[in-house]
Amino acid sequence: MTAEQLTLEAIRTLRDQLAGDLVRTPLMRCAGIEDHVGGDTRVFAKLEFLQRTGTFKARGALAVIKGLSEAERRAGVTAVSAGNHAIATAFAAAACKVSAKVVMIRSANPARIAACESYGADVILADDVHSAFATAERIQSQEGRFFVHPFEGPAVAAGTGTVGLEICEQCSDFDAVVVPIGGGGLIAGIATAVKALQPDAAVIGVEPEGADSMHRSFAAGQPVAIDRVTTIADSLGAPFALPYSFSLCRRSVDELVLVSDDELRRMMGFLFQTMKLAVEPACTASTAALIGPLRESLIGKKVVLVMCGSNIDWATFESQAVFERADAT
Repeated sequence: MTAEQLTLEAIRTLRDQLAGDLVRTPLMRCAGIEDHVGGDTRVFAKLEFLQRTGTFKARGALAVIKGLSEAERRAGVTAVSAGNHAIATAFAAAACKVSAKVVMIRSANPARIAACESYGADVILADDVHSAFATAERIQSQEGRFFVHPFEGPAVAAGTGTVGLEICEQCSDFDAVVVPIGGGGLIAGIATAVKALQPDAAVIGVEPEGADSMHRSFAAGQPVAIDRVTTIADSLGAPFALPYSFSLCRRSVDELVLVSDDELRRMMGFLFQTMKLAVEPACTASTAALIGPLRESLIGKKVVLVMCGSNIDWATFESQAVFERADAT
């Protein structure tokens, strides 16, 4: 399936196929964020951290594994991830009764490693994201396992497209949807569905400054890699963009913005104070963008924020979040 062949009909069909294993995550109005932004801005959040495995990643992983042939299922699957995609792949493999051997970054949150193992996957640790991909490639080559990519390919984009489909069904006539970007798989699918159903809505992507591969790819006009990932938001730490998700993003994403790690830390504290949410740094990226670089352009608009994941333990959250005074602006 080419990028042009990823249709709303295909996304709807997949949504029905995944319904028995996944949940329709809620979309809620966020009064605390609205009060902070001001200007009659209406803010809604798509709570993807309430999806099975704690992130949106279960959608793409399950879509990929359900689409495997019997021979591919017998061989098993492998994946590479800082945590969330590994957990999702382990979950999807268990749901489909397929063996999983996943590669995780050695510095990954211990709670994520434990969550992955709880689904029965074998976990291999690598020193960094580049060596992790190399390890997964060796496993794929030597054991014949199918590589479940964290953000690239038609099945992944169709899976994340179900997020966009749900948003459009749950919230009509919004002006913009703000989506975190790692490799681009999440926003590629969401943008495809949103532009089919609400073409006038702006689709805006958010990257951390230390993992800006999509920004650089847009500037170059083709997918490019970055030398290293340096961000607190490890779930958004893709070291490169790739052709399929990049082409969908170029076709349907209207704007890209950057946020700093300091902004992500402050938003972790802010969301805990205003909404009692303890979420990972990546999950705060859309809020950080709205309160930061997008504040003036989206004032008075109806905005949907995609909150992508919450796989973090309290000790890590407490060490990363920055809490400001209640009256701070």
